[in-house]
Amino acid sequence: MNLQTITLISFGYFEKDFLEQIVESVQHEFNCSLNLKDGHIDLSEFYDPGRRQYNGNSLLKQVDALAPPESDKTIGLFNVDLFIPILTFIFGQAFLRGRSGITSMYRLNNTSYGMEMDVRLLLDRFIKEIIHELGHTFGLIHCHNATCVMRSSTYVEDIDQKRQHFCVKCLDELGLK
Repeated sequence: MNLQTITLISFGYFEKDFLEQIVESVQHEFNCSLNLKDGHIDLSEFYDPGRRQYNGNSLLKQVDALAPPESDKTIGLFNVDLFIPILTFIFGQAFLRGRSGITSMYRLNNTSYGMEMDVRLLLDRFIKEIIHELGHTFGLIHCHNATCVMRSSTYVEDIDQKRQHFCVKCLDELGLK
């Protein structure tokens, strides 16, 4: 893998310290340069009133269209409830072997499940999802290793069981070993 730059585009309000910790973790995992940018789009265009959620497929295409040309990979960061037509909700998605992906922390927050806010756990889950979606942009599919960041996650409990890192097999496929 000959990676130069990853860009994270923040769509919405995220605390500066929160974003800095994400940048540090993603930079560490991919050992590359990382840019953080603010993005602005009218989210109402992506809202499906029947589902009361935002269309992940359409948002992904929009982020792909906004991807800076100097960036090898771009991930849009959101805090809205995402769906794709075949699933009730998603944490994120990406173009397999593509340039772009999206993630949302909306369903990663304990308060979505009637539990007490845990900022550290929210940050950990969000970082894992960002790294996971970036893995897809590099061509990785879901991994069967229980602790690999590329393992599929249907529920937040699945995310909690994973590490923030790729397993040896996925690292080898990425050429990062």
